[in-house]
Amino acid sequence: MMKRFLAAALALALVIGLGGCANEPQRRETEPVSTPTNAATAPSVPTTEQTEPPTVPTEPATVPTEPEPANDDFVRILDYIPQARQMLPYATTENFTGQVIYEFTDAYLRYGAVKKLAAAAAELEAMGLGLLIWDGYRPVYAQAKLYDVCPDPTYVSPPGVGSQSHCRGRAVDLTLFDLETGEPMVMPTGFDDFTKYADRDYNDVSPEAAANAVLLEDVMQRHGFTGYRAEWWHYTDTDNYPIEETFDPALI
Repeated sequence: MMKRFLAAALALALVIGLGGCANEPQRRETEPVSTPTNAATAPSVPTTEQTEPPTVPTEPATVPTEPEPANDDFVRILDYIPQARQMLPYATTENFTGQVIYEFTDAYLRYGAVKKLAAAAAELEAMGLGLLIWDGYRPVYAQAKLYDVCPDPTYVSPPGVGSQSHCRGRAVDLTLFDLETGEPMVMPTGFDDFTKYADRDYNDVSPEAAANAVLLEDVMQRHGFTGYRAEWWHYTDTDNYPIEETFDPALI
C-alpha cells in the first residue's frame, strides 16, 4: 500500500515539473542579447577621423618698405633703371687721360634726375632701345684730374668756376643700345671725342648716326634734360642742385 502511494506522489511531482518547463519560452542561441548600458559610463570608441584645430585669426604680415629718397639724395642709377647698362671709362684707364679717375664702378645721380631718366628709359624701351651709361655723378677731385689733363672749358668744366654739372649729380653721359642684341647703336662718335663730329650739328655724320642722336635728344628733352652743344652724349637735368663736396661712391 505504501509503495503504491509513493509511486503516485513521484508521478505527480514529475508532471508538475514538466509543465513548468513547457510554459517557459525557449531562447534561441542566435537571438541577440541586448545588454542595457549607461551612456554616461560607456567607454569611448576611438575614431580615425581627425579633428580640425580651431581657426585662430592672424594679422596680415607687414613687409617693411624703404622710404622714397628725397630728390637731392644720391642713388645708384641701375637700382631704378634695371634695363639700363653701364660702362664707366673713368673707372678704368680706358679714357682720354689714360689713368683711373675715380675708384667706383657704379653710376650715381640725384634721385630727382634718376626719376626723369627712368621715364626716358621707359619710352626708349618701348622702341626696343636701352640706355648705356658712361658717366654720372663725378666727385670734385675727379673733375680736377680731368681738367689737369685737358684744361679746355669746351670739354671739361673748370673746377671752382665752371658749371660742374657732373659734380652736382645732375649730368649724365650716355648712348643707346639695342635691347635684343645688346649692341650699341650707331652714333656720331665714341665717348669723349673732342672733334667737330661730336657736336650737335649732325650734317657731317652718317644719316643713321644723325637719326639715332636726334632720337636720343628728343626723348631726353621730353623728360626734362638739356643737351650740351659740343657733346652729343652729355645731358643735364633742368633742375639744379648744389655742387657736392663730400659724397664719394668709392667709400660706400
